[in-house]
Amino acid sequence: MELENGIYQPPESPVYIGDRPATEMELSIITYDSKSAQMLNLSGVDELIRHKNDSKMSWINVSGLKDVDSIKRIGELYNLHLLSIEDVLHTEQQPKMEIFDNYRYLSVKTIQREKNFSHKQEKKRGGFFKLSEKKKTQDTEDEFLIDQVSIIIMKNVLITFQEIPGDPFNGIRKRILENIGDIRKKGMDYLAYLLIDAAVDEYFITLNHLEDDIGNFEDRATKTSDSTFIEEIQDTKKYLLEIKRAISPLKDNLSIISHHGWFFQADDLKPFMQDLREHLNHAIAMVENYREWLSNIMDVNLSVLSHQTNKVMKVLAMISTIFIPLTFVAGIYGMNFAYMPELQSQFGYPIVLGIMGAIAITMIIVFKFYRWF
Repeated sequence: MELENGIYQPPESPVYIGDRPATEMELSIITYDSKSAQMLNLSGVDELIRHKNDSKMSWINVSGLKDVDSIKRIGELYNLHLLSIEDVLHTEQQPKMEIFDNYRYLSVKTIQREKNFSHKQEKKRGGFFKLSEKKKTQDTEDEFLIDQVSIIIMKNVLITFQEIPGDPFNGIRKRILENIGDIRKKGMDYLAYLLIDAAVDEYFITLNHLEDDIGNFEDRATKTSDSTFIEEIQDTKKYLLEIKRAISPLKDNLSIISHHGWFFQADDLKPFMQDLREHLNHAIAMVENYREWLSNIMDVNLSVLSHQTNKVMKVLAMISTIFIPLTFVAGIYGMNFAYMPELQSQFGYPIVLGIMGAIAITMIIVFKFYRWF
């Protein structure tokens, strides 16, 4: 049962469950064979009907999950199980893979880079994050959105469902339309591999940006006492954890695919999947190294703050130490005894002040001699 708006929904009741408001649906299709290829932007699901029995290979892309009814109609048109439609619409779950009689289902998380993404959208954990500290010379801020891409793999049809418009797949589209490489000669399994590979490449782009951000933190660690510095580091560690949550399940799924031949039917993809798995292992290692790096930067900053506090306390302690004997002298001559010879002296007041000044100067010289400041 799924929880939607605080209400439990019965199984096979597809509703959108995501970490951001759903966007309007955009539908496109690329049909191709070894000789030709074309890309069409469709206005509705009904236009897919004339492509269903096409002998050419088809890549259908759905961006935006607001129109649940249209997504259900696509499922009916291509005989997709309602549980798969639920998985498409439930974008907060971890990447997964499943096999059905007439298709295979695989979901991955992509990380998109956006400029000046609208801050009016509701931000929930895992949905979108902003690099916490950028160079002041930059006019724009880099923001990154974690998006679920669901991939349906059939014999001659591949369907991708994306949470939001925009993806890292433009290079693949160009290769199909311009007949670059062998992509037109290979089946849907190879296209699915290319999509996963593009998503993995985006992980490294994001991690490289975070590396620059962490390097900036390291430069600031010994120079700043800003109270928000630790908060920025903690936010970045949180972003890295979100990336790890996106990568780890995909790595496990690829490990299963690499060792078992029941998901991808093309045997020649095994070395490619193994290569992808090694890339993901490297990405996870980078995430762990960056988190440790951030922890070390935090320790350095806390040490600097502690050192600065100790310096202030040291100065205050020396001032207090100097004033202790001065307070003692002032206390003695502040007593209201009737017989105090010094009080009757014409020079009593300047003499006492001189003694107090001499004591202070002597103590400062002693402190300086012992290099206490």
